[in-house]
Amino acid sequence: RDRSPSRGLGDVYKRQVATVSEEQRTQIEMVTDYGTMIIELYNETPLHRDNFINLAKNKAYDSLLFHRVINSFMIQGGDPDSRKATSVDTLGEGDAPYMVAAEFNTELFHKKGTLAAARDNNPEKASSGMQFYIVQGKVYNDSLLARSEKRINQRNAQDYYKNSPDNKPLLDSIQFAMESGNTERYNDFMDRLEAAAINDTSFKPYVIPEKHREVYKTIGGTPHLDQGYTVFGEVVKGLDVIDSIANAPTGASDRPIKDVRIRTVRVLH
Repeated sequence: RDRSPSRGLGDVYKRQVATVSEEQRTQIEMVTDYGTMIIELYNETPLHRDNFINLAKNKAYDSLLFHRVINSFMIQGGDPDSRKATSVDTLGEGDAPYMVAAEFNTELFHKKGTLAAARDNNPEKASSGMQFYIVQGKVYNDSLLARSEKRINQRNAQDYYKNSPDNKPLLDSIQFAMESGNTERYNDFMDRLEAAAINDTSFKPYVIPEKHREVYKTIGGTPHLDQGYTVFGEVVKGLDVIDSIANAPTGASDRPIKDVRIRTVRVLH
């Protein structure tokens, strides 16, 4: 399932969340082997908020691992199979017996510290019932943001044309190139698909909002995931814990060589 602000950036961080309601947000305490994070859940994503609260109250996350860690990208946890996993077990497929409907909101984006839901490739982009990731990301410049915007629009073009018989040969070619590892042909086909979509008057290309760009260029994040995965909270204390976990040495499937465990997750208020 693929599923600490730098010195002097505090004011930028506060300004960019002003458009998202902070009234009576539920706070979650997540204690890990590397320290404690305080997470606020967004009221704008009530399905994900309530699901996470329910899981926390039932201690579903206690003793699970951060089983997938990629430095400068994100840390992922929530696989229930990880609680008693051995060092040779493959993780990432365990989940709750349900999914959560996608809740996309243009004001919510993948800045550093955001909590988001992992998912598989289901067409509705419904979220995993349990697996989540927390963004570490990196700082972007205008050139990198342009590339991220392109990736978002290529992904949106695939979704836009997925039910179009006329474009099925191109979509099949993209899938074959990806599965065969032919990066050059994959990129060529994706460029063709994006060009076709942009020339279609009913397709609306995504543009990263200026206020989001300011955050990505200062605090950082993972902009290419925007509007593809549901963002439903953010770390408000303990951003340094994300960095510590993300720096853990990893082995196969990006799993930390030494287990990084979530000790407890509980609702504060």
